Amino acid sequence: MWVKVRLFALIEDVRGSYWFVPALLALLGFGAGLALVYLDALLGDAWLGRVEWFYGSRPEGARSLLSTVAGSTITVAGVVFSITLAAVTYASGQYGPRLLSNFVRDRGNQVTLGVFIGTFLYCLVVLRTIRSAEETSADTAGAVREAFVPHLAMFGALALAILSIGVLIYFVHHVTDGIHINNVIARIGRGLLSDIEKASDHDGDDGTDAALVPPGSGTPIPSQKTGYVDALDEDALLAIAAEHDLFLTVLAIPGDFVHRGRPLLLVTATGSADLHACGDLFSISRKRSSLQDLRFAIDELVELAARALSPGVNDPFTAIACIDWLGAALTDLAELPRRSTVVRDKEGRPRLLLRRLSFGDYLNSAIGQLRPYAARDPNAAAHLARTLEVVGKSIRDNENHALLRAELDRVRAEM
Repeated sequence: MWVKVRLFALIEDVRGSYWFVPALLALLGFGAGLALVYLDALLGDAWLGRVEWFYGSRPEGARSLLSTVAGSTITVAGVVFSITLAAVTYASGQYGPRLLSNFVRDRGNQVTLGVFIGTFLYCLVVLRTIRSAEETSADTAGAVREAFVPHLAMFGALALAILSIGVLIYFVHHVTDGIHINNVIARIGRGLLSDIEKASDHDGDDGTDAALVPPGSGTPIPSQKTGYVDALDEDALLAIAAEHDLFLTVLAIPGDFVHRGRPLLLVTATGSADLHACGDLFSISRKRSSLQDLRFAIDELVELAARALSPGVNDPFTAIACIDWLGAALTDLAELPRRSTVVRDKEGRPRLLLRRLSFGDYLNSAIGQLRPYAARDPNAAAHLARTLEVVGKSIRDNENHALLRAELDRVRAEM
């Protein structure tokens, strides 16, 4: 039952890593070199005479070409890595260390490094197979062997060299474009809107089951780790509860910090089954992620805006850009279907009780945290008030609209 949440954690670790894509492309380069050399050995070089515009290489020229390509690509790979580190260092100082994961998981940087390393390994694999007619070998008792130049693999090396040049040109543009503050904010904002759209796929309900919830008592299931909950397998918890006739009170949801030994959930059981495995349905990580936590991206935008409004930076226009994206997110969040805090099984029996984040929670994360910083800057405060007015016009739910109006009044009072 824990496979799904472990898969969630593995996917998030891979997304947040810098090694996976370069390692994968390096393996592809290594495998492509072996495959083309094998194909060359099967076909021989007779086909060159039938293709006039293909010209074969001699062993000395082939070695020189491969050595040049391999040496150049590994040198450029080092330069690419250095530039990436410099960009990450700059971003950490300017935008905040918690935004580093957005640069580390950037696919453009990862693919660039992977292409150069893959080309280098490809050339090494092909280079070792080239031999001239004068060379002897121990496995033939010193007899002279036939010359071998993998012509298909050589054209593959040329293609990879041309590809590497194109990737280098792209990388220079991508790095300068990627650290532009408006692009940084837009990537976070688009990711947030995409996550909200995924969350809207859940079926809503009227949320009136709270009265059916028994008192918060039961056997605690402690956490085995200290860290942030980044994923929770709600379906598996429901299945366990239905199978063993339980009622589970979930105490920690994605985004919450838990300490080892403190309870993750309470189990109200009728039997004596060992249910400590329920704790394995929580993925606990060293840092927060956006995997199942919409507040994570909101907090990133708030952090960017707060740093921009600090006296040392004094950049209200960056804060205004963050406010624009927060306003767009609040517009979509207000339309999210409401979900009950009680989850029932197929027979309609209540099985799970867990905290659901409401529009008010998201509003407090987005505006409540930002309001003290925006209040100190007339431009940011005025734009925040205008943004909330625009968002309020699109909210149809009366309760959510009242929450927004109350927040708008607080913003105006602090201006």
